[in-house]
Amino acid sequence: MPKHYRPAGKKKEGNAAKYITRTKAVSYLQISLAVFRKLCILKGVFPREPKKKVEGNHKTYYHMKDIAFLAHDPLIEKFREIKVHRKKVKKAIAKKNRDLADRLLNRPPTYKLDRLIIERYPTFVDALRDLDDCLTMVHLFAALPAVEGERVQVQRIHNCRRLSHEWQAYISRTNALRKTFISVKGIYYQAEVQGQKITWLTPHALQQVLTDDVDFNVMLTFLEFYETLLGFINFKLYHSINVNYPPILDPRLEALAAELYALSRYMSSGRLPGNPETNGLIKDKETENNEEGSKTVESELRLAQLQHQLPANEPGTLMHLVEESTADDTEDSTVKECRSLFKNLKFYLSREVPRESLLFIIPAFGGTVSWEGEGAPFDETDQDITHQIVDRPTQSHVFLSREYVQPQWVFDCVNNCIVLPTEYYVVGRVPPPHLSPFVDNDEVGYTPEFEEKILKRLRAASKDKVLPLPGLGDEDQDNSMVDARSEYNEVAEKKRKLDMLEKQYHEELKMEIEGETFSSLANKKGDNPTHAVDNDAHAANDQVDDLVEQAKKDEAEMSKSFVSNKTEGLIRAIEINKERKRSNVELLKERKRKASSSASAKRK
Repeated sequence: MPKHYRPAGKKKEGNAAKYITRTKAVSYLQISLAVFRKLCILKGVFPREPKKKVEGNHKTYYHMKDIAFLAHDPLIEKFREIKVHRKKVKKAIAKKNRDLADRLLNRPPTYKLDRLIIERYPTFVDALRDLDDCLTMVHLFAALPAVEGERVQVQRIHNCRRLSHEWQAYISRTNALRKTFISVKGIYYQAEVQGQKITWLTPHALQQVLTDDVDFNVMLTFLEFYETLLGFINFKLYHSINVNYPPILDPRLEALAAELYALSRYMSSGRLPGNPETNGLIKDKETENNEEGSKTVESELRLAQLQHQLPANEPGTLMHLVEESTADDTEDSTVKECRSLFKNLKFYLSREVPRESLLFIIPAFGGTVSWEGEGAPFDETDQDITHQIVDRPTQSHVFLSREYVQPQWVFDCVNNCIVLPTEYYVVGRVPPPHLSPFVDNDEVGYTPEFEEKILKRLRAASKDKVLPLPGLGDEDQDNSMVDARSEYNEVAEKKRKLDMLEKQYHEELKMEIEGETFSSLANKKGDNPTHAVDNDAHAANDQVDDLVEQAKKDEAEMSKSFVSNKTEGLIRAIEINKERKRSNVELLKERKRKASSSASAKRK
């Protein structure tokens, strides 16, 4: 009998025992496909790719350990209870037993995902590392229209807005924002929280339309987990700076969509965890709200918000959150630079600018900001305003005590960590190109002209490292000229010696090719004039160059023959990547030439 013989019907081995198809996994767990998909998303189980697909390439495979991990989870029983509850409601409605149906609808089975957060993220740093997609998803749903009857519940949208505003409040208070960039997709942000760089994308403040080609069930499952995750993270971060969570907001300001300003007032009232009297007041207020029916009040405020068509996605002024916190901040040089970037600067936002983004960015770098609308800290006539952000070609009334700039100026100042001159961003003028801070110019191999000529010198000047500019002093200029002349003479002497050696080498190679000895070549030189040798020099040089090129090719072929296929593939991939970078750089240069030529043609 062979060593690896296995009778039919016995236990499986290898990939057949380690992996299972999705259809068999659903049958093994005795749940529906929709519940299986939701359970995998919540538990973080994803398909695997076995080396040998036993049942074909067209099927999806899962690891058996992951399926066993799902089989022991209590969520399966909760999902079965929900399924039974729906059947009971459907049966009661079919029998026209409305009382029983109402009782069942008022007591649906619920579940929590708190345990899953601890399972998937053993430490807080692990949760921060996985926060990019979470923040992007939460900000996406926070921008959707809160309308009854849509596929997304209004309460879910309001919860996403609350979580996103609380996250922005913490980032703004701790000056953790580092980069920002406006793109076609939306606005990118990057913050540094406890040593972890977190990047997320927020959509533009435009009217969103729910399309039919998106599976909202899958997205809502991800959102359900991300809401719990972000709530835990906000709780931990708020308590790390000695702030109560969740904050208690003023209902009037909350109805006016000024949650940020409401949080600012909440924190300025001194409600901190260290004050026992304050904690008692908070508990009393919570019990009173529970007794009076806080859910009803909240729903009425939301309904009034929708009826008056208030800008529900407006964050207000969450920028001064925890300003009076007694926690000691461990600041490094980067945090100090960010905190003092817009220090002593006062901004006013016109109604046409991206208000939500600027209300988040400006306070994160030490500035004071207000806007045009209800609940604003100060109005447009304030004489202390230093900059007014305008995004229109002309301004009807102008205050001479302030500067009028475009919104791009704020983003460029943040990315370069310096206050740029406002002359490039004057209202009505075409601003300079908005460069992405997420692109490494050295790696790409292309540096934009505005970056090379202006931004680099401005950053160097801000750090007292002034780059050499034309128009130096006479003494410095003379010294630099003397150094340049001496360096040029040394280089010229070295070049002359190398040329002589190269010429001698070419002559010796020519002798070997023609089969002549050194003595015969000397006699030939004595008989013939010197210009005959000069006439044959070009042909000999060409022949030598061909030999050198052939030697290089032979060496390359020999080196390739001694490397493995994997190494050869890596070398080929590196060459393709370099060629792609060169083509991208040439494309950027060509676009710049076309843009400059079209601009010059328009001026004419």
